[in-house]
Amino acid sequence: MSQLHEIVAAVTVDEPPMSRSVDQIVAAGRKAERRRRAGFASAGAAGLVVAVVAGTFALTPGAPGTAEPPTTIVAGAAPETAATWSDAPPFSFTFRAFDAGPLRVQDPVVASTAYQIAAVYLDGRVTHDRPVEDSEAPVRRNGKRPPAAGTDSTRPFSGYLTLYRPGAFDPAGIVGGTASTIAGRQAVESAVEPAGRQLAWEYADDAWAVVTAYTSTSEPSIADLSALVTALEPSPATPATLPFRVGYLPAGHAPVEAGTHALPGLIGISQARAGNYGGVTYADPSPATTGLNAPYGDNEAGTIPGSVSIYVMPASASNQRAKAGKTKCHQVSGDPFCNRWTADGAVQVQVLSTGGLSVAELTRIVESVEVTDVNDENTWVPVLQAR
Repeated sequence: MSQLHEIVAAVTVDEPPMSRSVDQIVAAGRKAERRRRAGFASAGAAGLVVAVVAGTFALTPGAPGTAEPPTTIVAGAAPETAATWSDAPPFSFTFRAFDAGPLRVQDPVVASTAYQIAAVYLDGRVTHDRPVEDSEAPVRRNGKRPPAAGTDSTRPFSGYLTLYRPGAFDPAGIVGGTASTIAGRQAVESAVEPAGRQLAWEYADDAWAVVTAYTSTSEPSIADLSALVTALEPSPATPATLPFRVGYLPAGHAPVEAGTHALPGLIGISQARAGNYGGVTYADPSPATTGLNAPYGDNEAGTIPGSVSIYVMPASASNQRAKAGKTKCHQVSGDPFCNRWTADGAVQVQVLSTGGLSVAELTRIVESVEVTDVNDENTWVPVLQAR
């Protein structure tokens, strides 16, 4: 969904070209993603992490648009009783999918030491968070594929809801924000680049939720986003889980961000329906858990310094040629990365680092990962118990 989905504009049938470092691949992907959010990306661009997803993510171009200036909204009255939010530990999910006007908030799939994130869909609009196979749509005589029924592929939409833990989010850091009151709650409206808008509100004492929407049109409006304020409700806390255990990490590395049925971070949201099993990022030092204005990695680099990320995905969903039971690493000009496949070649484990670790160290990490039954969530492990 937003910023920072390490995607690039071409899929290879084997490993990414070794003339480019992991950092260069990520940087190129972020530039492509920014163009996509503004509506400039060309159709057929492909989504990938370092391990590229097989097939292509449907990236249909839309008309570039200009974000509307923030408008102060005072809506409704304060609720008679405030919702009760549990004091859940980090790496917990504390709300579930819900609808609000034209918006469809999904179950959260990314959790961290400071927040949890869910994808948001908009009625009648295309969200490009899953691979599209050529067989899914007939080809017109002009060679172009029609949009899915009931959608308008010329107006792509991307959105996500971030629920911050108490004390984690600092609304004073919002650039160009306009303070407002919505249903009796403090709120701040702002524009985001490229071509989008954002609404932050205090859902509980010193605890903020933020919905970020990238769109080339005036929809959804701030009024549409405001419907989330009263629709968001707590649910019993459940831990984020991983389909693997990690036997070795360098000393000092602690879990920072994880994805359940998704990769960690905003890339997990951008590929929410891609079928990935899960992933986690460990870091040394760990990033701050207070004073945040956006999820980790929300900057031009798009990565967490001093981190090691572990991704587990179907081997069939990667452009890395499966080598059953084998490990293969790549040393490039930037940080190296390693892939390992289960004995049957069906599941791929990938480890990459921003901390300058050697190939030998990454090999030790990737070969220590014990994959559970990816099809049986009863075997999955809470993030804080996976290492």
